[in-house]
Amino acid sequence: MEEDENMFENLEEVLLHYDEVINELSEPDVLNNQEKYRSLMKEQTDLEPVVEKYKEYKEVKAGIEDSLLILEEEKDEDMRELAKEELSDCRNRIEQIEHDLRILMLPKDPNDDKNVIVEIRGGAGGDEAALFAANLFRMYSRYAERNNWKIDMINSNENGIGGFKEVVFMIDGDGAYSKLKYESGVHRVQRIPVTESGGRIHTSTATVAIMPEAEEVDVNIDMNDCKFDVFRASGNGGQCVNTTDSAVRLTHIPTGIVISCQDEKSQLKNKDKALKVLRSRLYELECAKVHDAEAEARRSQVGTGDRSEKIRTYNFPQSRVTDHRIKLTSHRLDEIMDGELNEVIQSLTAADQAAKLSKLNEDR
Repeated sequence: MEEDENMFENLEEVLLHYDEVINELSEPDVLNNQEKYRSLMKEQTDLEPVVEKYKEYKEVKAGIEDSLLILEEEKDEDMRELAKEELSDCRNRIEQIEHDLRILMLPKDPNDDKNVIVEIRGGAGGDEAALFAANLFRMYSRYAERNNWKIDMINSNENGIGGFKEVVFMIDGDGAYSKLKYESGVHRVQRIPVTESGGRIHTSTATVAIMPEAEEVDVNIDMNDCKFDVFRASGNGGQCVNTTDSAVRLTHIPTGIVISCQDEKSQLKNKDKALKVLRSRLYELECAKVHDAEAEARRSQVGTGDRSEKIRTYNFPQSRVTDHRIKLTSHRLDEIMDGELNEVIQSLTAADQAAKLSKLNEDR
């Protein structure tokens, strides 16, 4: 098939480029240039899975050719039987390897390697929704710990009984966006609230927004469009947090976006964090415009950003978690709420990749 020929031509180019990167990494002038060295190391890391899989493909392909040659020339029946077994094994493996290569060669999301800014807000359900928002915050915090990622709080608004009306934080770690980008949307909980005396099951919601951290090169902010107000922080702050005007409220006049940040004792640090959030929100808006312009491509993917989309239900009485986009149901609710999200995230990633492959095949 023509598309397969094109893919293997591209894979040969990837292999050549990978060798060039390896050779360049050993050059003295590169070793003395830390920025260049880090850039090449990242490129090597990105290319390595493709290269290793392609080398495996070539080995198995060679095994098929060797087996066919033995069957063509060999008269000994024992040797022929061994060749038949090897041929069958290699043909079974080659299909899976080709599928894996198609996945690896899909265009990469340019935001996948970025850190993320996470916003969780209690939705319908009052205090119970705020408590559920706190549960989600803990879930993502535990998942970050399991991946050795760093969490940096930006802002929080507590409800007085351990819940969050709103909590905003950054997760700093390799590939954070690639793993968490499918978490944006409405999360629904069904359980008996601690505030409910009658023992009835209630349904509440919380909204999660996952935004890639935007660099200054991604979004240019005109400071004339920004209005800063300072105020005294509230809540459980440090010794200086609640006694000085360290909290910052940033209003972006053209869009009306308002961001509050009070986690740091320093007004300057809070201002910097607020600008980070603003930059990421503006970047998200720009990405949404691009997605809307590519409506067909958008429909071919698992949802990765619509805050109004109900994506998941957490049913506590049945210890069940259901992701509505891919019809995934798991009865490991306790483990998932403790940050064991790999099963869910891997299933979402696989579904997204399958949809993109299908779309790619339709376009050909």
